[in-house]
Amino acid sequence: MQYQNPPVIQTGSFALTQNRVLRNTYMMLALTMVPTVIGALIGMSINFSFMAEHPIISSLLMFGAMMGMMFAVSALRNSGWGVVALLGFTFVAGMLLGPILQVALHLRNGSQLVGMAAGGTGLIFFGLATLATVTKKDFSFMGKFLFIGVILLIVASLANIFFQIPALSLTISAIAVMIFSAYILFDISQIIHGGETNYVMATMALYLDIYNIFVNLLQLLMAFGGERD
Repeated sequence: MQYQNPPVIQTGSFALTQNRVLRNTYMMLALTMVPTVIGALIGMSINFSFMAEHPIISSLLMFGAMMGMMFAVSALRNSGWGVVALLGFTFVAGMLLGPILQVALHLRNGSQLVGMAAGGTGLIFFGLATLATVTKKDFSFMGKFLFIGVILLIVASLANIFFQIPALSLTISAIAVMIFSAYILFDISQIIHGGETNYVMATMALYLDIYNIFVNLLQLLMAFGGERD
């Protein structure tokens, strides 16, 4: 009987640690919405005509900037500067919402579409987060498939910059919503089961899930429900 106590203690300690990581992640995730909103408001006032005139160059610049800031967050994740870098990353991400928000708000029902995209994103997140937390099912088996899916999405998105096929764009957006929704299950499962123990990295992963769902959901809503003058 004496040898059964240490595993119980270790299990309890592990559960407490993971619960703390999950709690800190949710708190930080809520905080990242502040610089995102501020960045989006600033982004809506910026002239992004360069992006329309040079879509390939601007897309590569945006991708490079996001990857660079993600690398900075990863490098600083174990210090207080990691939080600063994460908030800076979400501010820039908010600014990069400027072009799609400008297009959306030029529609007669643009503000409603933005609200629907935000509400839909929230429902998807809270629904899947609750599912992953309550069931405690291990979704780590999805990791390789989701990673391959993201790579294919990036390739398809870059290809569509050249071809500009509306149907392909809508297909990419629909698939992106499904992939990043599945990533919510995967990322929260990683926290619960000890695959991710750093709340800064966990927050960034979930933030990217939410960000990509919102952007692609808004694109779908604009395509199917946008009212143009």
